[in-house]
Amino acid sequence: MLQEIGLWAGFILTLMVFSYLLGDNFLYRIAVYVFVGLSAGYVAIVTYTSILLPWLQETVFSGNFGQVVIGFVPLVLGGLLLLKGAGRLGWLAGLTLALLIGVGTAITLVGAVNGTLIPLTLEPTRPGLTLPNFLISIIAVVCSLFYFMYLAKSTPSGQTRRSLPVALMATVGEAVIVVTFGTLYAAAILSSLTVFSERIAFMLSRFGGG
Repeated sequence: MLQEIGLWAGFILTLMVFSYLLGDNFLYRIAVYVFVGLSAGYVAIVTYTSILLPWLQETVFSGNFGQVVIGFVPLVLGGLLLLKGAGRLGWLAGLTLALLIGVGTAITLVGAVNGTLIPLTLEPTRPGLTLPNFLISIIAVVCSLFYFMYLAKSTPSGQTRRSLPVALMATVGEAVIVVTFGTLYAAAILSSLTVFSERIAFMLSRFGGG
């Protein structure tokens, strides 16, 4: 019984999502609201049962003073975020945000260097990577980094302008970034079409007697 209810609910929600092909409408927005609400509820439950509750049990409720102190640190930082709209105390939320951004940037940078740049440099002869492909990869990475670097000189008129080598490398880096994002977008479209075709095949097999 529950399986049949879930099947019909999925079928109806699928039709409601497909109604967007006719334009933005009330049924499509309801389906989106249901999806967002269920996703938020699921994430909240998983976060509480798999992260927050075990963390509290191993730290705050452990009875060990050191563990209790460690457990209260993220709770205090999270509480500071609630002061974001508290007027004069809003600057305290910036402490937590600064910590999050700093740690996130450091982790991303270390991951990019250790996981991409260093292996790419130390393993140019690994299977499937020829010397031309290796050189192209190095040039693409370096030029992409130059695109985000603002190395410019001041002109006599007071304007700033990049030198010709830096400008050329930044242009190549911009082209590499555009191609990369285009590839990712195409992959996302292909994945969506795959999910769409599988969903249509599932609906036809269940409701078409197949």
